[in-house]
Amino acid sequence: MAAFIQKLFKSRKSSDATGKNRQETPPTAAVQEDTRAILREEQLQALEGSPDQATLANLAISGATADIRLDAASRLTNADSLQQVQKQAKGRDKGVYQSVRQALQNIRDEQARQESLSQTITTLISNANDQARSDDTKLYEARLESLIRHWSEVEPHATPEQAQSFLEAVHRCKERLDAIRSALEVEKRQQDQKQQREETLALLTRTLAELKEQAPETLPSLASLDALQKTQENRWLEATRDTTVDKQEQKAYESAMLSLRSYVSAIRHINQEKETISALAAALDASEDASDEHREQAKTLIKTIAWPEGYPMPAVLEPVRKLAGKRKTVAPAKAENQEKQKALASELETSVGRLEAALEAKQLKESKQLLKTAQQQFKSLDHRHGKPFQARMQLLAGQLRELSDWQGFATEPKQIALCEQMEYLAEQPIEPEAKAERIKELQNEWRDLGGSSDRALWARFKEASDRAYEPCKAYFSAKSGLKQANLEKRQAICAELETFLNSADWTAIDWKAAEKIHLTARQEWKAAWPVEFRDNRQVQKRFDDLLKKLEAPLDEERRKNEALKQEIVDKANALTSHEPLQDAMNQAKNLQTDWKAIGITRHREDRKLWQAFRKACDEIFARRDAQRNEKHEAAKAADEAAETVLDEARALDSNSDEPTLSSAFAQLRELESAVLSSASKERVQREKQRLHKAMADQRLRANISAWQSLVRARVDGAESGAELPEHWPALAADPNQLEPTELVIRAEILGGIGSPESDQQRRMEIQVQRLAEGMGSSEKSSDQVREMEKLVASWCLKPSGELSDQALAERLNNALAALVVD
Repeated sequence: MAAFIQKLFKSRKSSDATGKNRQETPPTAAVQEDTRAILREEQLQALEGSPDQATLANLAISGATADIRLDAASRLTNADSLQQVQKQAKGRDKGVYQSVRQALQNIRDEQARQESLSQTITTLISNANDQARSDDTKLYEARLESLIRHWSEVEPHATPEQAQSFLEAVHRCKERLDAIRSALEVEKRQQDQKQQREETLALLTRTLAELKEQAPETLPSLASLDALQKTQENRWLEATRDTTVDKQEQKAYESAMLSLRSYVSAIRHINQEKETISALAAALDASEDASDEHREQAKTLIKTIAWPEGYPMPAVLEPVRKLAGKRKTVAPAKAENQEKQKALASELETSVGRLEAALEAKQLKESKQLLKTAQQQFKSLDHRHGKPFQARMQLLAGQLRELSDWQGFATEPKQIALCEQMEYLAEQPIEPEAKAERIKELQNEWRDLGGSSDRALWARFKEASDRAYEPCKAYFSAKSGLKQANLEKRQAICAELETFLNSADWTAIDWKAAEKIHLTARQEWKAAWPVEFRDNRQVQKRFDDLLKKLEAPLDEERRKNEALKQEIVDKANALTSHEPLQDAMNQAKNLQTDWKAIGITRHREDRKLWQAFRKACDEIFARRDAQRNEKHEAAKAADEAAETVLDEARALDSNSDEPTLSSAFAQLRELESAVLSSASKERVQREKQRLHKAMADQRLRANISAWQSLVRARVDGAESGAELPEHWPALAADPNQLEPTELVIRAEILGGIGSPESDQQRRMEIQVQRLAEGMGSSEKSSDQVREMEKLVASWCLKPSGELSDQALAERLNNALAALVVD
């Protein structure tokens, strides 16, 4: 306080003296005022131009007016220039100081923002690369879109290299996304194919069951069955294209389709041989014991028709079947058969009565059926029981023929219409298969009318049928050639398969290539269609046997590989709770690599194993995501809590009291243990450095103030050695004791202020000496303070007789004050 009062009175004396001088020399003051005005005009003109940063810094410090200094300070953009101006304006020009301080803060904020943007860009590129390598396909597209959306916000700030890196990663991600979509499409297609195969098998099974329940009296529509067969064959072919079909499923289809084809073929032969069947039935009706020629013809017809077992034989084939059977031999009547013969005779009596009633009612169709039934019952009777019915049966057969002839007059117009339709069809350019189908329909209608006794009308219909079918012959001939070519292809496939199997070394074979051969053989076999069914039987059997030989080692290898993948799945499941998590993730990635290295497996089993493996991996990496989310939320909460402390710290500077600064600094140090984001950590660190410097500045000012007091007290002659710091004697223990003047000059050099003209020569010598000693302008501020402290210690420890110059003491204190300003 005493030093402050002394300084105050001294400044007043100086002011009074200056006032006196001003009064005494008014012309000099006017000259100074004119010089000041000229200087102001020159500085304003300099500002109106385009001054560089050095000029603006000089004007901000030495501007003639506050407006000039503020204007120059506001135009500064260089950080070094701003720091220089802030250092020199501190304590001298509050307006300039605040302006450059705010400008520096803006620069720091901009730098922080740029660093944050750079960090965000780096993070996005890293996340994009991770996404491109990730095996996690869950919400893959959504995560990629999120990355692209965030990138669009920071893309203008990215370098071309960063943009290129991100785009390359996104390109890889999109390729991966396309692969995922393709896999999903393949999976969907395979599911659709599986559904089609199941529906085909169900339809075939249902159709065959219905055919087994078909009434013998009616024949199913050949056109419907043929259409069903072709559509289901094409449907199965499409449903098995480019996919793996279970062997049992394929076998079920082939079995069902074989039964259907056999049934359709039998129906087709029945329709084609209707006239022969009718003739044989008539021969059987005319005589109980037909000729050997008729029997041989019946046997040949039965073999040609080849009616499939397990299906009810049509009633129209029953006479042919009986003719094809063994010739009946008359066996002696047995007593036990007498009752049976009587029962049959009674049934025949009933049937004959019903037949007579139907003939009287002119019911031709019912009469034909009843006559067949009666004839079958008549044949079952022995000679004694059948003789009474023989005349009646011949009479009823004649009546039926008369009724048939009579109804022939009614059917003749319809048969003429059929002839006209067939003749019209013969002239039409229709697709061969459709034309052949229509020919069959017209022929069936002709047969349904019961034929014709008019041979001319029949010849007309047959001639028209032959002309209509003539264009179809070439087509079916070519189709027959195609079947032969396909048969030869299948034979070649069998030969190639057999050659491969005979030369295969299963101990060192390429299993993927072998599986490809198996798949290709099946595909080419299906493509070699249609073929003649009978010719294909042996080739098909040979192909099936070769496939079994190839599938056996393939299945063994697949099961071995499936066991290896099952082990990987078990290991992955064990890792879902493994700690530490990073080790679990590393092991999971290694398992993924091992998975890819495993060879062939069955598709369905591999799909199940892959789903189990992916589920385990998803659980492992979900733990990582959960931890990341927890850390992110914790960092977010910590950032929000730290924001309050940072706001309070930003409001402080070196002018704040030391307890407040210490408290704020302690709070910032406590934040170091918190889970903060990188940006918040950097802000906390910057604020700590700033507060640390503010506290250091406060301590320096306090030390300088104390040193100044000791310097004045020492000049005033006060012997206060006990008040001096304990380390000062050691600090001032220099064998080369400096003279007071040299000591002060060195202090002025350290403080960066000028020395009187009279000491300039000595100052220059000292500066040269300092340079030679390796000391100079490059000294750190801490070294300057310590060097200054040594000078003050040397000053205060000098004998009082050497310190009598008050001006030297004032110069030393001014040098100390300049150190505080710095």
